[in-house]
Amino acid sequence: MTHPETRPPLPPFTAETAAQKVRLAEDAWNTRDPVRVALAYTSDSKWRNRAEFLNGRAEIEAFLRRKWARELDYRLIKELWACAANRIAVRFAYEYHDDNGFWFRAYGNENWEFDAHGLMQRRIASINEHPIAEADRKYRWPLGRRPDDHPGLSSFGF
Repeated sequence: MTHPETRPPLPPFTAETAAQKVRLAEDAWNTRDPVRVALAYTSDSKWRNRAEFLNGRAEIEAFLRRKWARELDYRLIKELWACAANRIAVRFAYEYHDDNGFWFRAYGNENWEFDAHGLMQRRIASINEHPIAEADRKYRWPLGRRPDDHPGLSSFGF
């Protein structure tokens, strides 16, 4: 019988299944839907995001609502860095603008740990960002899922 909150692919991860998990996470984050994104985490998931420490889905949802209220036209690309057993390491970069129209690009690394049902129970993220000119944006697909033929993170040298 399948657990009601099973999120394939499940650990232990191979390079292929870890890459699938990374793309599914990227797709979800590009919806900018806090409820949808939070469902990929255990109910008691632990996060460190920069200097913020979050516990559980309710705090994750609240964090994501605040994030996407100020990070407008958000577009993200994630890339698998490494995997072993129930852990995945990810590199990512995203672009957004603030309510004054200033654009930014953020770069980061995440360490993910999953439970047996494929839900993330721990996320540790380190992120740096800097302002960019609108003309220097690289992520110009329509809001939502990155098209399959759009270059990935390594294609940009990020």
